[in-house]
Parts: sequence; structure tokens; C-alpha cells
Amino acid sequence: MPITPANGGSAETAETAVPSGSAERIMLELVDEDGTTIGTAEKLSAHLAPGQLHRAFSVFLFDDEGRLLLQRRAPGKYHSPGVWSNTCCGHPYPGEPPFVAAARRTAEELGVAPALLREAGTVRYNHPDPASGLVEQEYNHLFAGLVRATPRPDPEEIGEIAFVTPDELEKLRDEGPFSAWFMTVLDAARPAVRELTGTAAGW
Repeated sequence: MPITPANGGSAETAETAVPSGSAERIMLELVDEDGTTIGTAEKLSAHLAPGQLHRAFSVFLFDDEGRLLLQRRAPGKYHSPGVWSNTCCGHPYPGEPPFVAAARRTAEELGVAPALLREAGTVRYNHPDPASGLVEQEYNHLFAGLVRATPRPDPEEIGEIAFVTPDELEKLRDEGPFSAWFMTVLDAARPAVRELTGTAAGW
């Protein structure tokens, strides 16, 4: 299970730091329980307890051997810093299609374009993050795909990456923390993941 560190760079950007009065405001799309847009909210405020239900996405990319690309979130992230999580996750801008947002953020964070990307369903969850006190109230659009180019992670977003088999994932979960939402989104995406990777991959 080779783990590749991201190289160089500072962990303070408008995207990763806690928003302040001088920082650019990042807006999220608020939704109802059916996923219908009902308004917008500033990113940090939407995550303050008890949280506001908002649109999000999660990406799971695999190599041709069926190994999942994980990322360890950079230590400068204001939400869930330093923990392992799925390939990429985030929030569409208001009015931005989730598929477009997923492809955009994958390129921004990992420096690669998926060789294939397909919808893998949606899941709604409420996950408090014990470390930060923030709350994930999300209507999450899931995507699964393939990656064949070598990732070039942005060190301001990602501390390190690893391609893992299901057994290696379990060992990594025993060794350190993962994002609060990781298993919820992985389990919800498994049917599409199995279609993509085949039964031999073990997902």
C-alpha cells in the first residue's frame, strides 16, 4: 500500500482556512429532503451545529487493478484536517451541476481528469465531526470512475494519497482516523463500484 505525500506548499488558502471577514465567501446550495434547491448559505455557517442540509458530492476513483484512490486531507483544512477520506469530496457552487463540480474538484485537488466518471446514486446523512464540532448535514451525489494518469495532489488540499485494496483499507482504518462521512458514502456507492470494478476487486 504505497502512500505518496503531497509536496511543498502552505496549507492556508481561502478554501482551506476558516473564512474571515476579508476572505472570499464560499456559498453552498441548501436543499430540502428531496434534494430540491431552497436557497444558499455560506460554507462555514452551513456546517455549524446543528447544520443546514446542503448539496455535496463524493468521488471514488479506482485504478485498473480495482484499487481505490484515497486522500488524506491536508492538516490546514478547517474541517476534518489530517484524516483519510475518499478520492475527492466537496460542494457544488450554487447552480453548478454536481457532475461538473465533481470533475472540477478532482482536477483541482488531484491534478488529474478521470478516465471514466459515472453517477453512483445519492445519500442523505447527518454526521457530527467530534474533532471540530462541525456537522455534515448533506444530500450527497455519488460518483465512481477510473483514473489512469498519475495524480499530482495539491498539498494545500491533500497531505498524501494511497491506492488501496479492500483489505488494505481495513488495515488503514485500524491505524488512524477517517472522515466521519467516509463509510456512509462508500457503502451507498458500493453497487455502482462493484459494477465498475468487478467482483474480483472485492468491493
